[in-house]
Amino acid sequence: MARDEKAKAKKDQVKGKGKEAAGRTMGNERMTAEGRAEKAKGDARQAKEKGKDTFKP
Repeated sequence: MARDEKAKAKKDQVKGKGKEAAGRTMGNERMTAEGRAEKAKGDARQAKEKGKDTFKP
């Protein structure tokens, strides 16, 4: 289960990074903001999973 969550986190990070870069290239502020939000969501999910791994027996 944790592997699935880690994969989702990485997917969100990559997707957000790509969307942010595309938005910056096209000069689209909305797309850039959406990309940053998706990347932040992936970062938060990854931090949660790392925290769970830390407290695993």
